Amino acid sequence: MLLLDYQNVLIESLLKDRFSGAAPTSIDQVVSDFDNVTFHISTQESKSKILISISIKCFQDLVRYGAQQVLEREYGPYIVAPESGYDFSVQVDLDNLPADQESRDDLIRRLSLMKRNAMAAPFEQAFDEYAQLHEEASKFTSESAPQGIQEGGEIRAIHYREEEAIYIQASHDRVTVIFSTVFREETDRVFGKVFLQEFVDARRRAIQNAPQVLFRHDPPLELQNVPGFRHPDTGEVGYITFVLFPRHLTKQRREEVISHIQTFRDYFHYHIKASKAYIHSRMRRRTADFLQVLRRARPENEEKERKTASGRTFRVQG
Repeated sequence: MLLLDYQNVLIESLLKDRFSGAAPTSIDQVVSDFDNVTFHISTQESKSKILISISIKCFQDLVRYGAQQVLEREYGPYIVAPESGYDFSVQVDLDNLPADQESRDDLIRRLSLMKRNAMAAPFEQAFDEYAQLHEEASKFTSESAPQGIQEGGEIRAIHYREEEAIYIQASHDRVTVIFSTVFREETDRVFGKVFLQEFVDARRRAIQNAPQVLFRHDPPLELQNVPGFRHPDTGEVGYITFVLFPRHLTKQRREEVISHIQTFRDYFHYHIKASKAYIHSRMRRRTADFLQVLRRARPENEEKERKTASGRTFRVQG
């Protein structure tokens, strides 16, 4: 299956062109990304200063879980006051770029990953909380551990789409990530069930290191005490749970795991639509084959009806 890019490809290609030494030109472009995220790339002050702004529906949720600190860590010297109508902005001066090519490529990569880095904040916070709970739990037996360690930490809710959200909870032995997703059509629900069953079967067959995947239509027990949680009344809602175990939460793997897990919903629905398009194309091709067979089956000399002068009819061979 195709894996979606984590970075915004249009921003990446535009910056590569500008950083290559091409003559500065005016830019005023709005770029859409997954999950109703919008970028605005412009040269408002001068042609050599590129302003990149991002608007995210759930930005306030992300700020509550440390997004501002993550963005300051990644873009510190380039951060400027947010552009009107946007949540976060950075500005790059083409006359003051890093001297070596490796640093320039790294800057392009980080700027094109702005959405990914903002969305990564609650995951990083949950992974850090897991490490803390794991260290505290190691001081106790499973029976004597305090209630707070046994129950796990806070459930972080990121309402990144209409009627859909991501819920993240850290425990002393795992991090649980729950996606709620709406299936607008019955066929989407059927395809989705087939895809998710493949995730489950793949882990059983060969990929023992894969996270545990669970799927259900009623809300998981972990969400019952989440403030403001409400099971949507419209559409067919599914809840997909990923259980990330300690082997997925090491410092060496956390960046890759965060990138993979946060794009799951887009990956999931992309392949549902791609599968429907493929099946429709196969159906159209099969229909065209049947019509061709029917045309070939028609006799070359069809009987034709003729009339006499008196109005009587008779058939003749053409």
